[in-house]
Amino acid sequence: MGDAQQQQGSEAGAAVITGAGSGIGAAIARRAAARGMPVVLADVSAERLEAVARAITDEGGDALAVPTDVTDPCSVDALADAAYARHRRVALLVNNAGVESLGALWDLPVDEWRRVMSVNIDGAFHGIRSFVPRMGTDPRPSRVVTTTSVGGIGTLAGMGAYGVSKHAAQQMTETLHLECAQTFPQVGVSVFVPAHVTTRIFEDVAHSAHAGESVDHWRTQLREKGMTADEAARIFFDGVDRGDFWICTHPDVYARIAGRRARLLAEALPPDFE
Repeated sequence: MGDAQQQQGSEAGAAVITGAGSGIGAAIARRAAARGMPVVLADVSAERLEAVARAITDEGGDALAVPTDVTDPCSVDALADAAYARHRRVALLVNNAGVESLGALWDLPVDEWRRVMSVNIDGAFHGIRSFVPRMGTDPRPSRVVTTTSVGGIGTLAGMGAYGVSKHAAQQMTETLHLECAQTFPQVGVSVFVPAHVTTRIFEDVAHSAHAGESVDHWRTQLREKGMTADEAARIFFDGVDRGDFWICTHPDVYARIAGRRARLLAEALPPDFE
């Protein structure tokens, strides 16, 4: 990158995206770059990350790949240091890294439970901790978006670890919205709530005794019913541009699940099956 381009990149607000090596994260990165934003890409897979960054730079975009383990606060601190060393400001932080898990709660290996919580909850917290104070020192508008799921609104048997983690990430994002409004009002906060989007999230779930046949079921569901990641990224930026708190890929699905949840809470009913 030439001196003039580096100077321009350092002045422009960068987009930092975790889980950018595939799926929704990669699609958000590509669309951000197409909109003229320099992008800083984070993923635990250096190979996937480099492929996404190379595709963006081949199209004339400014992409920096920073292999990152979001479960490690020092790794996320290093990501923030790299982003601010390359660019003077971060205009968009997308806490998108996430993993799936399938199986009854009592069958889950302890290590798998902890892995899901570490990536889906701790990963978002580490992003907030490493970036928001720096974003808050800049008077210009910026935004933090955390990817949750319709699984963070409803409840589904056989997906307990994932659902618990996404409910927690949803609550964390709502809390962040209130806290930024009090302390850093220029930092907007959104929650990105996908339903069926075609990604590799179930491809990365291994067949195991506790997961049973549900792995194949969910892989088929996403292949047959899933929205493309590129379309999800378009919806993502439409919501960011409007300043929405709730950004939903499938508003009808969200409305059905949220309505059901609201009735259960208002009437103090036990959960039941969809």
